Amino acid sequence: MLTLYYAAHTCSLASHIALEDAGADYTTVRISFANDEQRQPEYLAINPKGRVPALVTGRGILTETPAMLAFIAQSFPLARLAPLDDPFLFAQVQAFNLYLCSTLHVAHSHRMRGYRWADDPEAIEAMQRKVPQSVAACYELIEHQMLGAPWVMGETYTICDPYLFTMAQWLEGDGVDPSRFPKVRDHRRRMSERPQVQRAVAEELA
Repeated sequence: MLTLYYAAHTCSLASHIALEDAGADYTTVRISFANDEQRQPEYLAINPKGRVPALVTGRGILTETPAMLAFIAQSFPLARLAPLDDPFLFAQVQAFNLYLCSTLHVAHSHRMRGYRWADDPEAIEAMQRKVPQSVAACYELIEHQMLGAPWVMGETYTICDPYLFTMAQWLEGDGVDPSRFPKVRDHRRRMSERPQVQRAVAEELA
């Protein structure tokens, strides 16, 4: 049995969807950021980083979305969520997910969490003003260089798709018009029609 610790409106949705895609036997535990539960001793004992998601497995606890997505794909090979038999294609999947984690998510985080990088209120405000530009620049690259059709990797659905879908939920909040990126917008719509996505989203928003 797997246990996913998540918070609504966060990147944990990607792993939640992937668990649904895999047909995994899992449970969930909601962490309330509003109540600061991510910083309480009980949760820090699970994830000392004080962030979500965290996935409790039979062998230990995993954190970081790209690692968790890869683990889910490898643990449920019959779900075919990644090209596990092709090292190069699997590396391409990892490269896409790592770009979302290390670059796009960081650009997005400057809108709400500038305190991670600066103490000066003016510096934090400058970071916030930059978000529409920096996030849009990431999507320019994704739209024109990285995104296949109908799925990220082309004809085959992979663990890249729930991750991109999750991040694309934040476009409007980041001050970016989705109509600038029709492939990303269409991917978001296509994902929202999947029953697995609908189940994960419904639970997180309940």
